[in-house]
Amino acid sequence: MAVMTNLNPQSNESNQRKVSNQVTLAFKIFMTGSVASIICSFLLQPLDVIKTRLQTPEYKKPLKRGRSKFNIINMIYEIKEKESLKMLWAGMTPTLVRGIPAGGIYFMSYDIIRSHLFSEGHISTLESIIIGMMSRTVTDISVIPLTVVKTRMESGVYRYPGIWAGLKIIYSQEGFRGLTSGLLPILVRDVPMSGIHLMFYIQSEELVPRAWRDTHPSLVHSSCAALAGMVASSLTHPPDVVKAHLQLSSSQRRTTWQAVADIWKEHGIYGYFQGLVPRLLKRTIFGMISWTLYEKVKQMHFESMSKEK
Repeated sequence: MAVMTNLNPQSNESNQRKVSNQVTLAFKIFMTGSVASIICSFLLQPLDVIKTRLQTPEYKKPLKRGRSKFNIINMIYEIKEKESLKMLWAGMTPTLVRGIPAGGIYFMSYDIIRSHLFSEGHISTLESIIIGMMSRTVTDISVIPLTVVKTRMESGVYRYPGIWAGLKIIYSQEGFRGLTSGLLPILVRDVPMSGIHLMFYIQSEELVPRAWRDTHPSLVHSSCAALAGMVASSLTHPPDVVKAHLQLSSSQRRTTWQAVADIWKEHGIYGYFQGLVPRLLKRTIFGMISWTLYEKVKQMHFESMSKEK
């Protein structure tokens, strides 16, 4: 019996070229997400620090029910007077160490999931939600230990000498549970947020006339990303507050529901929206920058492929 072999070298070469292009695109997308994270980390870290301080129980003075003693401006003055303006960039190192892989993993996961599990072209509302949720789940689980260290270093309550020292201290004192503290509220916050964000981003883009998308692509991408960021951040902020309370508490026995109850007892419904404004600003600007860069890199990649053909 004759052994069937592939005698078409052009087919093999075409397959190799296709795989090479996919790997190249995945690498470009990973780097794009990472670069976007670096840029946004330097620009927006003060907003993250302020948000964390507003949510830190140990840092805050007693509040009247339903009212916050701090706003963004007051918090900046408070940090300047008691510490230093440099503290607005506290936790910069863990932010970068976490943000660089997280940004790359998210956009690479998004692109792989969208291109391999769903049909090319139009993405339905439900499909966009599923893609966003799957991408964020992979990302959050991958970087949760770094997220814990980052949050604690930003709070001003914990003074770790460095990232790896912080990881060791947390593990020695609180075990594996300490390194993954706040994962549940993070997933509750981020997974729906990513689904909602991606759904609004994709669907709002499709509402824009084709002529506008073709002539002003960057403006359309950034505007739709800003809208999606504002809506998603507002709807998913309460879990972010719960996450901060859990990660800033050294108690190993404190559960998610205990944190929810404590916030309600101390501050009422307002407590679940502490730090909303700085988070809203950060997520909106981050979305504008990262999605615009992502779309631009993909456009340039496919234009380059077309020229090679």
